[in-house]
Amino acid sequence: MKSFKFAFLVVFLLSGFTFAQKIGVVDTNYILSKLPQYKEAEGRLNAQIKAWEEEVQKLQSEYETKKTAFENEKVLLVGDHYKQREQEVQELDKKIKELITNRFGTDGELTKVRANLTKPFQDQIWNAIKTVSEKNALGIVLDKSNNISVLFLEKRYDYTDKVLDLLIKPEGKTPNTKKK
Repeated sequence: MKSFKFAFLVVFLLSGFTFAQKIGVVDTNYILSKLPQYKEAEGRLNAQIKAWEEEVQKLQSEYETKKTAFENEKVLLVGDHYKQREQEVQELDKKIKELITNRFGTDGELTKVRANLTKPFQDQIWNAIKTVSEKNALGIVLDKSNNISVLFLEKRYDYTDKVLDLLIKPEGKTPNTKKK
């Protein structure tokens, strides 16, 4: 009986080793930092960001000047002149806020330009990871720079359905076990 248990344990351990998955880890941020084309594209993006920031600063300076002049002169302004100057200041403030949102907001130009910039590089890295994983028979590839996100997983290594089957198994039913 003891030899049977020992043999079962050995077979179980060996089968675990045979079915073990090979896992690979990559750091995509490091890869990007080493690509000269990405550095060049990133430099162009930074130049565009600087130009947009200068545009916003120019408008903010103009706004501050108009607002200060309006505050200093509003006691002298009457009727339509007062309303016109106040409206000019408010419209300039609104224009600045819209510009900032359109350029730097979550759906702004910066987000779109950055996505367009990185997409070709991400595609290249993905294709390289896929090639390396196939060549080295990797079942799972993790990205170190993305808080260990899974980048590649073959369907045969996906155990989602088996876990789901265990979770939805009717209560009260247990596997058949034989006591000896």
